[in-house]
Amino acid sequence: MTTHSGQCFCGAVQFTVSGEPAAMGYCHCRSCRHWSAGPVNAFSLWQPDALKITQGADNIGSYNKTPGSTRKWCKTCGGHLFTDHPGMGLVDVYAAMLPSLEFSPGVHVHYQETVLRIHDDVTKMKDMPAEMGGSGITLPA
Repeated sequence: MTTHSGQCFCGAVQFTVSGEPAAMGYCHCRSCRHWSAGPVNAFSLWQPDALKITQGADNIGSYNKTPGSTRKWCKTCGGHLFTDHPGMGLVDVYAAMLPSLEFSPGVHVHYQETVLRIHDDVTKMKDMPAEMGGSGITLPA
């Protein structure tokens, strides 16, 4: 089984994920852009039991802007770590946190909100795939 290691910006919080992600892609929603301070957020979604905190669990802060997600960060450096999505039954470990993960995006979500057009052959969803509670509507590349 493949295992990837990650850590916050200062290294106080360390973790691993094992197995394969359920999905990988880019989120263009305003909330993710605001949280990440970037024009797009690269995500990797995992089953919650694939994520193991190996150091600094007591140093993880959390915030719920909505009931649909709990964002987690390091209390020391403020480095972002992951987001729990209980409605989907998945945890988003930000792709940048896993340097050994071969990032292979399969979808762009919330592309109707994009501020950075990405010209690739990856499906662009208006919001989310239907199986994840969205409309399932795709947008032209």
